[in-house]
Amino acid sequence: MKCPFCSHIEDKVIDSRQSKDGDIIRRRRECLKCEGRFTSYERIENILPHVVKKDNRREPFDRQKILQGLEKACEKRPVSYETREELVGKIEKNLLASGEKEIPGTLIGEQVMNGLREIDEVAYVRFASVYRQFKDINEFMQEINDIVCNKKFDKKKN
Repeated sequence: MKCPFCSHIEDKVIDSRQSKDGDIIRRRRECLKCEGRFTSYERIENILPHVVKKDNRREPFDRQKILQGLEKACEKRPVSYETREELVGKIEKNLLASGEKEIPGTLIGEQVMNGLREIDEVAYVRFASVYRQFKDINEFMQEINDIVCNKKFDKKKN
């Protein structure tokens, strides 16, 4: 691995740790030339399906796009990076389990919204407002009313 400090390609691994679910390995490394220390992450490369966009374009699944959308939706909200990563990990696992070669982008968007609804309602509404492209305030208010009604219904069940 190339050292980020001096670009030397030889290093040694000082420490290795697996993530909670075992999907990622974190390695602390030390450059054999400059002795600088850095961290690398290893992830199994899965062959994920292509995403079929609304205009019928196809593009490879990109977890970074989902993370960026989540970052915007969760801005100034108490939602940790780890929580957002877990949500994207769940979505990836669902896509792999489907066995499909192509998957509609709308399905991914719905999975993101369902996950956000459970994590943070404000982040959910932010994401939904962009994803669903509300045409006016009435559509936006309807979505908020649905959340409030569902919350009241959930409280009555408990």
